Amino acid sequence: MSDMPFHTLMVQGTTSDAGKSTVVAALCRLLHRQGVKVVPFKPQNMALNSAVTADGGEIGRAQALQAQAAGIAPHTDMNPILLKPSSDTGAQVIVHGKVRADMNARDYHRYKTSAMAAVLESYERLRAQYEVVLVEGAGSPAEINLRARDIANMGFAEAVDCPVILVADIDRGGVFAHLTGTLDCLSESERQRVIGFVINRFRGDLSLLQPGLDWLEQRTGKPVLAVLPYLHGLHLDAEDAVVAQQSAKGDFKVVVPVLPRISNHTDFDALRAHPGIDLQFVGPGQPIPAADLVILPGSKNTRNDLAWLTQQGWPQAIRKHLRYGGKLIGICGGFQMLGTSVDDPHGVEGAAGSTPGLGLLDMHTTLTPHKQLLQVSGQCAWPTQAGALNGSVRGYEIHMGVSAGAALQQPAFYIDGRPEGARSLDEQILGSYLHGMFDTPQAFTALLDWAGLDNVQAIDLNALREQSLERVADATMPLFSALLNKMEK
Repeated sequence: MSDMPFHTLMVQGTTSDAGKSTVVAALCRLLHRQGVKVVPFKPQNMALNSAVTADGGEIGRAQALQAQAAGIAPHTDMNPILLKPSSDTGAQVIVHGKVRADMNARDYHRYKTSAMAAVLESYERLRAQYEVVLVEGAGSPAEINLRARDIANMGFAEAVDCPVILVADIDRGGVFAHLTGTLDCLSESERQRVIGFVINRFRGDLSLLQPGLDWLEQRTGKPVLAVLPYLHGLHLDAEDAVVAQQSAKGDFKVVVPVLPRISNHTDFDALRAHPGIDLQFVGPGQPIPAADLVILPGSKNTRNDLAWLTQQGWPQAIRKHLRYGGKLIGICGGFQMLGTSVDDPHGVEGAAGSTPGLGLLDMHTTLTPHKQLLQVSGQCAWPTQAGALNGSVRGYEIHMGVSAGAALQQPAFYIDGRPEGARSLDEQILGSYLHGMFDTPQAFTALLDWAGLDNVQAIDLNALREQSLERVADATMPLFSALLNKMEK
């Protein structure tokens, strides 16, 4: 065992996207560098970006990234409660990696006592296996309406009696109000639990910020542990929100509709990193631009998102795109949309019924209560000019549904020898359940070559992640040193 001055430390934020996930990942990497057995933990996560673990479950992608930073394989105990919103008021509740139920907000609030038991069960298992547990909060601890039965922030910290650091994003403005206001909303015992502040994403002259830091420390009696810089060009998996920044660099145009329930948009991170690709996310009411490649992303509610696509005029735009020789890829829910219908006889995604698909592939999909969760590997199924199959592919499947039809006779991939997905006879359309299909350099090259990009430069997304984890760890060293100094006193 190490002589670390703390066994459990919780990172909370004044707002969503304050930088909690990145700070936890950076601290995981710094401890891993020192040979400390460290594990990330998020009691409750609400996100549509998820990852499949080696033990066959599902967790938030941020925890999978943090596990990579810690040098360990992702496990369902790292995120025991995952909420995947299917509407504005309801979500699929995943406990220890498996679907427990679909609940509305009121029902889930009542369920939180049971959820806390699952959280503490996972935490105790991790605490017994690792020297340090780094805990990430969710949203903000100052959400007064969510304080009762809280399992995500101070409710958890109080239950396990751990110290808390509070992170705020100065780039969005109002950082001192965020920090002091959050403290004011906490109980006395919760305020005492906060050992210091982290100001994130700072750019500028630190000396100009110093009067504010002095005022904050004098007013609250708590230290500013670190001011972390704004780091450009990071390639780290987003926890949930679609990154607004576009990738307008190259001449090859890729367009992705931002579905209301878009899931696992991290599928496009490798495309965003390519210097020859202009990747554009198109939201509601925005004009649909011309493109070389259109990609329909994953969806947590395929039938409702199909209806949204129709309302936004995407079917007509896609058919025009195909008439002019453009390429089309559908991933998971987007793949299901390419068929003739999506049938939901059991009411998996809402009211039972059937929705016409886009009719671009001769197949149909039936949604089922069982969720497929697999880590997979294989090869791209289309041949090169020499007749051999294209490069290797790795990824994961997360879906509730089975597709069938003649289109599947020309697959997109061979996964462990079995055919998977579909390609149209004219090679304009490709569909697959495989998330992460662009993440390996070989598959990235093969897919973009299929889509028509000349002289494809391979992108190794995992190598980019590693470089980014090293950068954020280096930048977070002042916080790490401050924590050690403070907690040794």
